[in-house]
Amino acid sequence: MAERQAITKEMARRYARAEKKQRGAMLDELCALTGYNRSYAARRLRARAHGPAPPKRGRERPRTYTAELLPALRKLWATLDRCCGKRLAAVMEATIAALERHGEISLTPEQRELLVAASPATLDRLLAPERRRLRLRGRSMTKPGTLLRSQIPVRTFAEWDHGRAGFLEIDLVAHEGGDSSGEFAYTLCATDVASGWTEPRVVRNRARKWTFEALQDIRRCLPFALLGLDSDNGGEFINHHLANWCAGQEISFTRSRPLNKNDGCYVEQKNWSVVRRETGYGRYDTDAERELIAVIYADLRLYVNYFLPSMKLRLKQRVGARVTKRYDTPATPYQRLLALKALDEATAARLAAEYLSLNPAELRRRLTDNEKKLTRMCALKMDSRGREVAATG
Repeated sequence: MAERQAITKEMARRYARAEKKQRGAMLDELCALTGYNRSYAARRLRARAHGPAPPKRGRERPRTYTAELLPALRKLWATLDRCCGKRLAAVMEATIAALERHGEISLTPEQRELLVAASPATLDRLLAPERRRLRLRGRSMTKPGTLLRSQIPVRTFAEWDHGRAGFLEIDLVAHEGGDSSGEFAYTLCATDVASGWTEPRVVRNRARKWTFEALQDIRRCLPFALLGLDSDNGGEFINHHLANWCAGQEISFTRSRPLNKNDGCYVEQKNWSVVRRETGYGRYDTDAERELIAVIYADLRLYVNYFLPSMKLRLKQRVGARVTKRYDTPATPYQRLLALKALDEATAARLAAEYLSLNPAELRRRLTDNEKKLTRMCALKMDSRGREVAATG
């Protein structure tokens, strides 16, 4: 290495004074002596001839988003369940107003203006270190229904008005914790296709009785009329009781194609982003656990429907191997219902009053506390059962 440096240093003096043709010959000589690549050899000679590179100039323009703004931004981000920059930017102004209304955050006018004006890319860049710090280094329980499937039509796009609120996809999420034996709780998840309004309900098991009761409760809580239901082919949905009830209530009842999971893509997405993210993958089979999950869902439905924005795919194009996707502007289910004009005056006034009364930071704190409580409850139960098995064994 020292010999190479000495040869390069000596040749650099002659290289700086040489003509173009002579420089080519000198490069050949240096490559033969040192084994350097030709372009690397030329770069070394130029660097030696012109001396060390000048120091890089420091940042002249002051930072727009300083460290003093980061605590408030992290608070807003955590309140919205650490969503991506595009979703965060879309509801930044409304979330700041909600937190200030309940005394959760205090911003100067300049800070508020900066946060509202921040682009999604800027938000993602500012939050990247925190996202890296927090980075974490279902199985299907559907059983086929009866022969009634032949009497319940497969859903087609011609039968449903996807631009009108009231058409819901429904599905059951199993809380078996990897052990499908015995009785355990399920979550009935219902999602409105047009607005994304989501209603989760915990049920004792997948018996038709509990599923039907949960559906009736969901219907009572919806801020719009229930016009249609679409389910998978499980026996908890494909039964005469539910089919007759839908027919009597003039509710369109359809089912997905067998073995086509993406037919219920709206509710399947909520099974993860709403249900699994909050309840995890534990086994919940006691009354205390089901009661706590019901408490979680009472807060979760408000938190998701009023404050968490989502994006809907509007266009998907394939050109060769390249797929281009275009999404709409992120919006909360509540905002989408207002844009669809799906609410009557009384319901709109009631939802507006409820929205103003809600503190998203307090909802997020209660959800986090109850999720930790549910995890501890499940762990203690499994530990107790393990000791019982060891004692009897």
